[in-house]
Amino acid sequence: MTESPLIRVLGEVMVDVLARTSTAPAPGSDAPASISDEEGGSGANVAAWLADLRVPVELVARVGDDSRGAAALAVLDAAGVTLRVARDAERATGRCVVIVTPDGERTMFPDPGANARLAVSDLDGLPWRAGDHLHVSAYSLLREGSREAALTALGRARAAGLSVSIDASSEALLLALGPEAFLSWLAPGDLLLANADEASALTGHSNPLDALRALTDRDLLVVVKRGADGAVVGSGDQRWSAPAMPAENRDSTGAGDAFAAGFLASWTREADIEEALRLATRVAARAVSLQGGRP
Repeated sequence: MTESPLIRVLGEVMVDVLARTSTAPAPGSDAPASISDEEGGSGANVAAWLADLRVPVELVARVGDDSRGAAALAVLDAAGVTLRVARDAERATGRCVVIVTPDGERTMFPDPGANARLAVSDLDGLPWRAGDHLHVSAYSLLREGSREAALTALGRARAAGLSVSIDASSEALLLALGPEAFLSWLAPGDLLLANADEASALTGHSNPLDALRALTDRDLLVVVKRGADGAVVGSGDQRWSAPAMPAENRDSTGAGDAFAAGFLASWTREADIEEALRLATRVAARAVSLQGGRP
């Protein structure tokens, strides 16, 4: 296996307000909960997991010029993530309220804050070297304020010969935008990671295998994550699959980010797909056994 290239992650830094409920939610009333502040943001989570896997990683993002942003960056720096993060004087660092029910499933209420103002100028001075890799959290594409910066990064990476991956990120935002607009931003050869609901939103197929086929017909390498049913990968007519690793589902927050980091850590070193899937499912299993979205 070859040496790890630099993986540049373009995405979000968030502070998660995590509420773990001990009962089902009680609309209009009270449900006991344990509340904690956790580090979050899809892009930052992927970067942190990559650093934990000893992969050279750089994060391109934007936070507020506030104490929350400073603290979030200090945590990422200590984890070994190289930071290319702008400070925004007008918008606060993004926050997200995350409700985790007793089955480990989470519902998120994000306020992107400074993430929504990621700018093309935030890419100034970045070297684009063939052999490196760009990973883009689709939140940066799906939000209008950061879209130009994300599309510019994708264009520069492809022009320089970098490999590219995009995480579909959000079923709700994909449906609000419309699938064809999102798919128009992908290029042949890109790696697309999506969970089953996101793949369905992009294709109209509720069966993950049918959705996979529709996406691979666009000349993409596609990973569809199926939770407890594992994951399946497609490229052209080729298919690979892996079961989920056994794990206590304590908190599913960030599990997809951990999966992406595991897959990229292996795949960007020219490992075969089966090996990349094995590492991805191991890292995801570790993630769901932890509280919050980070290692």
